[in-house]
Amino acid sequence: MTILIFIAGLVALVAGADLLVRGASRLALAFGISPLVIGLTIVAFGTSAPEVAVSVDAVLLGKADLAIGNVVGSNIFNVLFILGLSALITPLLVNPQLNKQEVPVMLAVSVLLLALILDGNLSFWDCALMFALLIGYTGFLVVQSRRATAAAQALAEEHLHLPPGKTWDSHWAVQTGMIIAGLALLVLGSSWLVSSAVTFAKILGVSDLVIGLTIVAAGTSMPELATSIMAAIRGERDIAVGNVVGSNTFNILGSLGLAGMFGGAAGLQISPSLMQFDIWVMLAVAVACVPIFRSGSEITRAEGALFFGYYLAYTSYLVMTSQHSAWLPGYSSLMAWVVLPVTAMGLLWMAMRSWNTSAPGAPQP
Repeated sequence: MTILIFIAGLVALVAGADLLVRGASRLALAFGISPLVIGLTIVAFGTSAPEVAVSVDAVLLGKADLAIGNVVGSNIFNVLFILGLSALITPLLVNPQLNKQEVPVMLAVSVLLLALILDGNLSFWDCALMFALLIGYTGFLVVQSRRATAAAQALAEEHLHLPPGKTWDSHWAVQTGMIIAGLALLVLGSSWLVSSAVTFAKILGVSDLVIGLTIVAAGTSMPELATSIMAAIRGERDIAVGNVVGSNTFNILGSLGLAGMFGGAAGLQISPSLMQFDIWVMLAVAVACVPIFRSGSEITRAEGALFFGYYLAYTSYLVMTSQHSAWLPGYSSLMAWVVLPVTAMGLLWMAMRSWNTSAPGAPQP
């Protein structure tokens, strides 16, 4: 029964996010809002809406570890699993705008989160600051989009996958109903997902944090997974990357920012294990995006395999830690003294190579 509730919650989250995106996009277009802004705001919110719903619900139930683990785990899952799997399907193009603006913003937001939780607590005002930054960043995107060319706006509209002309959802009343239904499904699905995840944690003997970092994080990232995989299959390879980067920024500022404000004046207590390990993994993943995205302006299949392999290694570590496996010491030593140093040297070489090729006067490939 718990598994059925979990699956039902996951289906409700994905369906709710889809209804919310479609209804809000149609309504925004009817009011003359730029398709580019819709793609960067409403669609980004829609794919991250499950994270918002689950995190808020978890905080209201007193499960702060589940809320924080959901956001941190989702960001790790988005880059390592979703981009890794998408790149294995086909090499992914990286839009120059991502390297210039979106990736640095994602990295800055990740560093901000680390700085805010160093005292072991994410206060109400910390979360309010993050949510205010999201509002400011959205406003910046709106202003920036006014300078967008007609071609760029047409491209953004195409990526919304909204059929042209009069359709059954063209009336504002239908669009409003879709938004309400989408939000209702998100609330219902998040409640089912959180309650079943807590039951899983008790049955398996693992913490809420581990469940949030793995099962719930993967579950709430299904809209991003579906969007990126379909984009890769359809040849829209730059959208697969932009979807992940935008969602990661929104997860921290929007999902955690909003959820944390529901925690009241006491804020959210940060688990020591998250501060010692998982938050650093999330930051390392964000940093790794810089050289990989800049090297050849694409994510190759080999780099996708590297991302995907690291996600398997990360989840294996979490499982072994939760089960107190006898293999854990040897596995940790292998990762710490062999795999991670080799990867770090490879990323450093890629960063230096991309910097040299982008420097003024450098020969272009």
